[in-house]
Amino acid sequence: VQLQASGGGLVQAGGSLMLSCAASGSTFSNYAMGWFRQAPGKEREFVATISRAATKTDYADSVKGRFAISRDNTKNTVYLQMIGLKPEDTATYFCAAANTVTGALPRGRGSYGYWGQGTKVTVSS
Repeated sequence: VQLQASGGGLVQAGGSLMLSCAASGSTFSNYAMGWFRQAPGKEREFVATISRAATKTDYADSVKGRFAISRDNTKNTVYLQMIGLKPEDTATYFCAAANTVTGALPRGRGSYGYWGQGTKVTVSS
């Protein structure tokens, strides 16, 4: 599966952004989808994941209550709605696909076999 992330940009603290990730090349609903982020000089970290049928979601503690992951299997797209953005949310955000069982919510990078190219989010203070 090929993934193309978009929607990043520059936003002031407290603002919001919606990231999108379009998938192609395989049956989208066969994959749990995740968002990760990587700040300069830091390791890539888990942000959010959503199960294949969108029945379950899971979030990193740092974004819980501010970010929302969703997906539209008819459009082969996963979204990350971000509100209440903070300067520490500044990073390149990556979408990823995990070929896994129904209901799974993988958090580990190693569970994801497919990655998008990343979209940069900068939050100014």
